[in-house]
Amino acid sequence: MSSLGAGGSDEDWRAGLDEVDAALVDGYQSGFPVVEEPFRVVAADLGIEEAEALERVRALRERGVFRRFGAVLNPPVIGSSTLAAVRAPEDRFEEVAEVINGYRQVNHNYRRSHEWNMWFVVTAGSRGTRDRILDDIEARTGCEVLVLPMLTDFYIDLEFPVVNGDRFARESLQETEVDATRISEEATADFSDLERRLLLEIQDGFPLTRTPYRDVADAIDAPVDDVLAAVERLRDNGCIKRIGCVVNHLVTGFDANCMVVWDVPDEELDARGEAVGALPYVTLCYHRPRRPEQDWPYNLFTMVHGREAAAVDEKVDELAAEHLPFEHERLFSTETLKQTGARYDDIVGGEE
Repeated sequence: MSSLGAGGSDEDWRAGLDEVDAALVDGYQSGFPVVEEPFRVVAADLGIEEAEALERVRALRERGVFRRFGAVLNPPVIGSSTLAAVRAPEDRFEEVAEVINGYRQVNHNYRRSHEWNMWFVVTAGSRGTRDRILDDIEARTGCEVLVLPMLTDFYIDLEFPVVNGDRFARESLQETEVDATRISEEATADFSDLERRLLLEIQDGFPLTRTPYRDVADAIDAPVDDVLAAVERLRDNGCIKRIGCVVNHLVTGFDANCMVVWDVPDEELDARGEAVGALPYVTLCYHRPRRPEQDWPYNLFTMVHGREAAAVDEKVDELAAEHLPFEHERLFSTETLKQTGARYDDIVGGEE
């Protein structure tokens, strides 16, 4: 578990990085080549040798700037995923966190500044498995669980430049493109045997070698051309969101993040969601259900990431004044309780 500050992590992380490192960090969070020797292509783009490109990515991962290298998978498309929260009593907070974090299907868990103070994500192979886990958590902790599956993805993208002095994410960028996607709680992707084995192999990232796709192919005993085609196919159908170097936003100073929940009139939800999702400083924007029986009236969620809590608050003020003139609450992350990639073992291996 780690505490989150207000921009204190960004003082020295750039020390020793040159323009080539900066190009790798900000230019290859996505769009990494899907070819047998991808670092050869990257090196040519950067004007360096292949071995140097590979070594620089390794070094950036070792110093924590990159969390991992590989595919960013899309949990709601691959399986059944939901955001959930509990009101953990302070005198039992660590105990409750330990129970929740013990499930391999829980991949994110944060303390947030709210009555509902512990927020986590559960991703499973089916809605039935997901809901059994949530019921089990409720029974074991004695805490009521607020279950908030994603219903519409207006905009979700944690790719943004970090080698800069921006106070909040994408401060220097213009409007982003929005592609609203409806999410079904019942839907799970129909994978071939190769795709299932591939997803299981790459869920923790690609090997950092000259030939990562060939190494993955060898690990799952498949022809490399078939693996390359499967990766392209999974990216095209949304199971893979992007391929590249996954930045550690806490290390790079973007440790002031706020989840803002809004009570938007239902008839305005889609138009408001698409408009807000297009704002560059909004890193996440999605529709989740209201739960009036649990005193949860909010249906639109937005996230703003920044290096300074005050700058994040200013942008939320702007959101409220200019785009979302509705009742809302601000839930700042104050502690990271668990942060891993979603686990797809039950989807791939048929585990329950």
